[in-house]
Parts: sequence; C-alpha cells; structure tokens
Amino acid sequence: MYLQQPPPVVIDLAQGVVKKSAAAILVSAGLGSVGVWSGLTGQVVGGDGVAATAVVIGSVLLLIALAGVLRWKVITRPRSLVIEQTGVRWIDPHGGSWEVAWPELAAIAVSRTVNRNPRKLVPSAMVRLDLFPADQGFRQRHPEMEQLWEFHRVRDGYRLPFGDIPDSHALVPRLDEGLCRFAGPRYRGVCDEGFTVGLF
Repeated sequence: MYLQQPPPVVIDLAQGVVKKSAAAILVSAGLGSVGVWSGLTGQVVGGDGVAATAVVIGSVLLLIALAGVLRWKVITRPRSLVIEQTGVRWIDPHGGSWEVAWPELAAIAVSRTVNRNPRKLVPSAMVRLDLFPADQGFRQRHPEMEQLWEFHRVRDGYRLPFGDIPDSHALVPRLDEGLCRFAGPRYRGVCDEGFTVGLF
C-alpha cells in the first residue's frame, strides 16, 4: 500500500514585504520632505536652531527613503524556508540558497529573543533557526552556509536570522509545526533567550 508523504511546510519570508517596504519609504520620504521644506522656508516655530534641526532630521529621513529605493530589489526579493521529509532548505535567488538533509544534523532549534521596547505598541521578537552539525565534515560540505557559522552568539552551529518580527506569533508556530513533523528527535523546540529592551 502506497503511503502519501506529508506535504512540506513552506514559510514565505517575503510575504507582505513589498507593501510594508513601500509604505516605509513613502512615509520617510514624505516626512523628510516636509522637514526640509519647513526648515528652509522658516515654517517652524522656535528660530534658526529649530529650523536647522528640522532640515537635518528631514535630510536623514530622505536618505533612509533613498536607501530603501536603491536596495528595493534586495529588500523585496523572494525568500522562503522549506521544511520537508528529506531535510530543510533555504531558497534565496540572490545566491544564499542552501539545503541540509536531516541525517547531517545533530540538533535543530528555533531561538527567540522578545523585544519589549516601551516605544513599540506591540512587542516584537528576534527569531532564528539554529542548526547543529552531526559531524565535523559538515562545514566542508556546505561552504554556502559559512556566513551563518557561529553567527550572533550561537556556539558550534549555524544561525539563520529572520529579523525583528512583529508578527512572530505567526512565524514561530509554523516553524515549530514543520520541525515537529519532520525533524524527529533532533528538534530541540523553541528556546527563549530572554528579553531585550530598546535594542531594535
């Protein structure tokens, strides 16, 4: 009797990035333009010092918007993580793709640091996928992953960061579901690494 394999868990990390990035660029450009124009035309209250400050802050916001436009393709590129029967794959069309089979790993975990910055309405979390090789030849077989080796305080392993994610409550369960389904006893679960305040 043929047993159908469970479908892979595909996590699209670029979902919603285009809209969020476009909104951030437009807001930065709009506020920056207002700040520069107000400062240069004397449309601010408080004298020359306040006008100069408005020009500086406006210029910084315009530079942020310009950086977003210049890096648009990189920021909005499609990226996804695939967790499946054979292993885990990272798909990035800009040359950062890799693939690891389950027998190559001694352990795999999701690590999370919650950011409770009082300036943010909703707490966010820095979410990472941590992979620990099962043998010493792993690094030689996977040179494409070298930039992840012992990244951001992980020891003797690889760390794939997903960034500071406001909706981590949606991402973490998807990662947990896929790894529980496919990774077997090598999955160490979701590890909370404490809390940070005001770092991001």
